[in-house]
Amino acid sequence: MSVLGWLLPVLALVVVLGGLFLVATANRLDRLHVRTDAGWAALDAALARRAVVARAVALVLGDTALRTSAERAEAAPRTDREASENELTLRLSRVDRAILPAELAEELTDAEHRVVIARRVHNDAVRDTLRLRRRRKVRYFRLAGTAPLPEYFEFAEPEV
Repeated sequence: MSVLGWLLPVLALVVVLGGLFLVATANRLDRLHVRTDAGWAALDAALARRAVVARAVALVLGDTALRTSAERAEAAPRTDREASENELTLRLSRVDRAILPAELAEELTDAEHRVVIARRVHNDAVRDTLRLRRRRKVRYFRLAGTAPLPEYFEFAEPEV
């Protein structure tokens, strides 16, 4: 058997296995992007719930600054959301929960816990996605397509 007789099948096998490896990597990257989007949706919902609870707290306390801060955080576009959420977190940290009705204080604590968890889940998904997108094979073969780079969402965590 000539060199060409065994070289072509080996070369074809290498190309097929390499292609399968790239397809598997592209599928993993797609799943990570979906996970990042789902993480953002959960974080957005948790932040919205916290803003609603903060407005209820503001109503009970008669605190217009807290109400304004909650409304600003809820209405802020994603690019400005971190600063608004930081401001709301700071204002909520100053609330004396002992003077709140017990149910409202529990609801506020629960909302803050859920925000912390949702932010961590989202940021973990972003970290995993960015880690895979930094690999050479993903960049050279443009496996990420036109998907935008996911971004971390950072703000001060409430002390709960």
